[in-house]
Amino acid sequence: MDTLMLARLQFALTSVFHFFFVPLTLGLSIFTAIMETAWVRTGDEKYRKLTKFWGKLFLINFAVGVVTGIVMEFQFGMNWSEYSRFVGDIFGVPLAIEALLAFFLESVFLGIWVFGWNKIPKTLHAASIWLVAIGSNLSALWILVANSFMQSPVGYRMAADGSRAEMIDFSALLFNPYVWKQFPHVLAGGLVTGGFLVIAVSSWHLVRNSKERSEFETSMKFGAIYAFIGTILVTLAGHTQMQDLIESQPMKVAAAEALWETENPASFSLFTVGNEKELKDVFAIRIPGMLSFLAYNSFEGEVKGIKDLQKEYEIKYGPGNYIPSIITAYWSFRFMVGAGTLMLLVSLIALYKVIRENYTFSPLLGTLLFWSFLLPYIANSSGWILAEMGRQPWIVFGLLKTEDAVSPASVVSSTELLISLVVFVLIYGLLTLVDVFLLKKHAAAGLEAAE
Repeated sequence: MDTLMLARLQFALTSVFHFFFVPLTLGLSIFTAIMETAWVRTGDEKYRKLTKFWGKLFLINFAVGVVTGIVMEFQFGMNWSEYSRFVGDIFGVPLAIEALLAFFLESVFLGIWVFGWNKIPKTLHAASIWLVAIGSNLSALWILVANSFMQSPVGYRMAADGSRAEMIDFSALLFNPYVWKQFPHVLAGGLVTGGFLVIAVSSWHLVRNSKERSEFETSMKFGAIYAFIGTILVTLAGHTQMQDLIESQPMKVAAAEALWETENPASFSLFTVGNEKELKDVFAIRIPGMLSFLAYNSFEGEVKGIKDLQKEYEIKYGPGNYIPSIITAYWSFRFMVGAGTLMLLVSLIALYKVIRENYTFSPLLGTLLFWSFLLPYIANSSGWILAEMGRQPWIVFGLLKTEDAVSPASVVSSTELLISLVVFVLIYGLLTLVDVFLLKKHAAAGLEAAE
């Protein structure tokens, strides 16, 4: 395996591992803040207990997420030095702001929240966890500003010698339309992840008839509403982002649909077995007009196919293969949509139960509600795989190819990459096991242990 493949594999594994923790941090921080706000407004002790309980799970996840995130930034200089040299003038700015502004805000007020119990007024203490939640989501925003430049470059000019991109308009970077399609999707994904963890843990205690049943009934009620709202928002945000991709990255959409030829109206693939080498269907079941509807809210509308886009890109960018891995894009999109559909069904079931104030679950329903916490992780991970793999062969769309961004083999050898890859997998695997063990331990221990 060459340095390019190893560098890509290492970054893919570390980023997927890291993103296991990010959405839960985003969603659970807001949920914890809602619980504490309910305590401040009502004075009901059950909300204080729930705040401490969910806050402890948030802290465990936050700690592991920070550790896994730090490693990713070092890879830009080590494994992707040509990328850093080319785009560092732009990419480094939102990363620096994320660390100096959002992460510091998040960390400072998290310390106040952790150590401020019974030492500062309740309203100020509740405000501190809201600032933690705001800081967490601002961190995500600045990371997405950086990522969105890779997806849709704006606010730059090329250096006179063509060696690097230089930022000329920071506001264009910040208000990149791609950011404001991507950020709501990620934020809603966090709400869903937090909501389904709340449903899973609450249902687990209710099935076992916990002595803290009243508190977990309340937790279940809030969690079901939270998850349902999050699922609706993530669906709407994803639909909006899909429509933007038709214009900004049509090849990604075509690959995700295995759409070989341009169609108007364009059909949506329910199931396709394709021949990637010959760019044709072996077997396909498609819904006529549905892809046009998803793209334009109308059953009429042209969606360009892979073959025509390849020809266009060859004319625009020169000879080369501009088709991403179709099997990866196709199935990652379906895992994401499939998990999202199941989340909607489960959240509706949970919402129906809490509206009827029926917190008695059959073994089958209890099992379904518990394991539903995995669905957001499937959707989040497959969504990011589609976002990044569907952009290939570009690391910065239209400007820099991934193969030209990796560090030269003379600087970082394939042997060094292979060793570090193995080490990272082992360490990240261990951290994931530790995180799951601690979350399981404290989730099962209940409210009294959180006190």
